[in-house]
Amino acid sequence: MSMEKQFENIGDGLLVRAPAKINLSLLVAGKRPDGYHELETIMAKINWYDEILIEPGSEKGIELICKGPYDVPEGEDNLVYKTAKLILETGYQGNRESGKQGTGVRITLTKNIPAGTGLGSGSSDAAGTLMGINRFLKLGLSQKKLGRLAAQLGSDVAFFLGGPMSFCTGKGEKVQKLPKSEFRVFLVVPDVSVSTKRVYENYRHDTAKYEQFNRAISGYIKKKRIDLVCELCANMLQESCFELNTKLREMKKGIERTGIGPVCLSGSGSSMYCVIDKGNEEKIVTYQNKLARKFSCKSMILNSNSW
Repeated sequence: MSMEKQFENIGDGLLVRAPAKINLSLLVAGKRPDGYHELETIMAKINWYDEILIEPGSEKGIELICKGPYDVPEGEDNLVYKTAKLILETGYQGNRESGKQGTGVRITLTKNIPAGTGLGSGSSDAAGTLMGINRFLKLGLSQKKLGRLAAQLGSDVAFFLGGPMSFCTGKGEKVQKLPKSEFRVFLVVPDVSVSTKRVYENYRHDTAKYEQFNRAISGYIKKKRIDLVCELCANMLQESCFELNTKLREMKKGIERTGIGPVCLSGSGSSMYCVIDKGNEEKIVTYQNKLARKFSCKSMILNSNSW
């Protein structure tokens, strides 16, 4: 799959590509007073994209069209719609105060990345919509302002405003950019949608495991050795996810039996990946058809994203 540009002018519209992400590590430090879990995670974009086409609207307001192989809510229940409404209200606040009306937009969302798979596609779509409308309508909102809007939309949205790799803490909304690190992954996307809420509700904290992973990963980040972070396959939500979805545990074991390498869960699941080298690619291509037949899943070889 090729590396595409983030923004592309098409006719009188703007196409925005919204990349998937994987979690190269995901630690749970404990539970916060507000009921959320305190996270420490390294997130990295990969070159698989949803597409958001922003065009002038035929009338004032927001028109949303959803396409692609995966179903998503339409209208006001869609996060892209909510995002567009939020940034238009913010960007045109001065116009409203002066009695002027804002411009409407027509948004076509092509959903190539399934939701509920730990790849962050909803959050990426929201970030892409924020940046795209700001750029298309020349609203002039600063990166800091976009960040504040992102915080209102979801914990991972702020990460997708920057990147391509960051260390994220809090609920995921506190973002510290990391140096770019190139890698290649074999991504497996099972035909299973996982409820993030249920995975967190089922999670049982292991303080000793957190402290062990935290020491190792902190050291690797200081040494700029993200490759060593990848080798740990540290995802503290994995056991909770597999307890709720035993098919995923069996799939992980089955992939690892091929000798491709350690298999890591992304986010709260269901997607899994192996960091690979070129020497493994021929073996993986041979295995892909068998994997699809046995486990009913999509798989592909992808690269780290450059932006």
